Amino acid sequence: MILYPAIDLKDGHCVRLLHGEMDKATVFGDDPAAQAAQFEAAGCEWVHLVDLNGAFAGEPVNASAVEAILARIKVPAQLGGGIRDMATIERWLERGLSRVILGTVAVENPDLVREAARAFPGQVAVGIDARNGKVATKGWAEETDVMVTDLARSFEDAGVAAIIYTDILRDGAMGGPNIAATEALARAVSIPVIASGGVSSLPDLITLRDTGVIAGAISGRALYDGAIDLQTALAALKA
Repeated sequence: MILYPAIDLKDGHCVRLLHGEMDKATVFGDDPAAQAAQFEAAGCEWVHLVDLNGAFAGEPVNASAVEAILARIKVPAQLGGGIRDMATIERWLERGLSRVILGTVAVENPDLVREAARAFPGQVAVGIDARNGKVATKGWAEETDVMVTDLARSFEDAGVAAIIYTDILRDGAMGGPNIAATEALARAVSIPVIASGGVSSLPDLITLRDTGVIAGAISGRALYDGAIDLQTALAALKA
């Protein structure tokens, strides 16, 4: 299982939100590229990036910070937030991003996801953010009536590289991930599922890994707070 250290970008800073609320942001650093370099030095295989402003604006906002990160590190990076048309997808992949994460458009324009996955094999993931089992969009501000599993299954034949499943009520709360829901989703689809939201301890990571079906886990606040030591976690997951 791959551990993806997360850098959430708001106004050019590294932050973490509580339950996805922009007015509950904790700033952890003002040099995202340096933070990414620290994660790389610790041995991570990937870096997970989120343009929080972009998720609300519907277009990239923290592009300069993302570009600085891409210029600084050699490990692959994936990015979500404000990526809602083919031109933006192409632009990010041309600039060195390894994978784009499509969230809101996966609900509002699923044909774009299919088109992008065909055009860029292995470089398109679907971000499914959920509150009480239902998908939320537009930076988690709008809740839909779409069920998580139904949305995931609709992309079974699309060729997407991964599904990133976030339980919004767990995100940033340091209370542990929704392991049962994530495992159930991973067993319901053939697409690799990455867990996000509430991953706050080494036991969380081990439990996710030991399901045998979860392909990855994203952690942010726990790495910044020191609840998870990245090097220790990476070594434990390989053991």
